[in-house]
Amino acid sequence: MYTDFHQQSGIVTGAGSGLGLAIARKLSEAGVKLALLDKNPALLEKAAAQIPGEVITYAVDITNEAAVKDVIAQIKTQFGSTDILVNSAGITGMTNIKSHETDTDNLRLVFDVNFMGAWFTSKHVLPHMLEKNYGRILHIASIAGKEGNAGMLAYSASKAAVIGMTKVQGKDYAETGITVNALAPAVIRTALVDAMPPEQVRYMTDKIPMKRCGTLDEAAAMALYITSPQNSFTTGFTFDLSGGRATY
Repeated sequence: MYTDFHQQSGIVTGAGSGLGLAIARKLSEAGVKLALLDKNPALLEKAAAQIPGEVITYAVDITNEAAVKDVIAQIKTQFGSTDILVNSAGITGMTNIKSHETDTDNLRLVFDVNFMGAWFTSKHVLPHMLEKNYGRILHIASIAGKEGNAGMLAYSASKAAVIGMTKVQGKDYAETGITVNALAPAVIRTALVDAMPPEQVRYMTDKIPMKRCGTLDEAAAMALYITSPQNSFTTGFTFDLSGGRATY
């Protein structure tokens, strides 16, 4: 239904696998020219082979602002503009540990990837969107950012920060034709989830009334709407994808 992406281009971070790859594939099927960003060159190469439309790839560490700024400038030169930004790159960090046992360096790393990375990309894409008075930014947050998951201080707090940034950016650019929204999944079956301790996954899944993980296709379909031209009056909002877990 949401296929009005004529001549649009976009950026997807964390596009080498999981949710980022699923969203990139869905956008490409709708006709969006894509720049795929990921830290892992091998994953990027495999991902690009799975995308049906026009793609370019950049192996970049999104925690490095100078590198992010340079890549976004290159993408603008290649595509002429950036209409869509999807920030899907993320890590969980150490889990299944009490707050007082959280490693400070690991917490900083999680914030650097999950929050600072999303801020760097949006910071340097927004001026290009403002030139056209049009844009769609989607930050991938998490239900953990709304409710907090025990044993996941770094991840939960970093995703709460992403939700806070979404609210601010939505208001900052509400009159410009640019929408900024977030998506807060519960548990989506990805490699990130598969890498968690079974007890951590069970803790999260038990809280979902549907008693199952969400699928990549379900998440990608919602992302397609959020980044579509049809989504023109919702901004600063966090869309839930939680199987009934979210209550606000």
